[in-house]
Amino acid sequence: MAEIAAKRSAIMRAVKGRDTAPEIAVRTMLRRFAPFYRLHRKDVPGNPDIAYIGRKRAIFVHGCFWHGHECPRGARSPKANADYWRAKIARNVARDAAHREKLAAQGWRALTVWECELKDKAGVEKKLREFLE
Repeated sequence: MAEIAAKRSAIMRAVKGRDTAPEIAVRTMLRRFAPFYRLHRKDVPGNPDIAYIGRKRAIFVHGCFWHGHECPRGARSPKANADYWRAKIARNVARDAAHREKLAAQGWRALTVWECELKDKAGVEKKLREFLE
């Protein structure tokens, strides 16, 4: 049992918080029509993945599971330690909402790009262009 827990712990430790594949895909799109963004600004509430400081625009690229999206991938729940994971994801959702409120209070606009949305690259690009206008 301890071996399984150690293996699971190692897997979870390997999950990256920045420079993920979905985030890099969004940055690649943005480079074509809206370069000069800043990454992971700690001086902006919520430490957005992508920030346009002068425009006061923040873009968060969220993994569906980790941020409790309502898609099939985000709605699944782990069988092991289910109570812990439900509470963890609920805390993430509450934290994300608090960050959005802080951004709005400071005059920022925020956009969330979900991992599952990246299946439709043209749709995401359209969404990004409209957000940055």
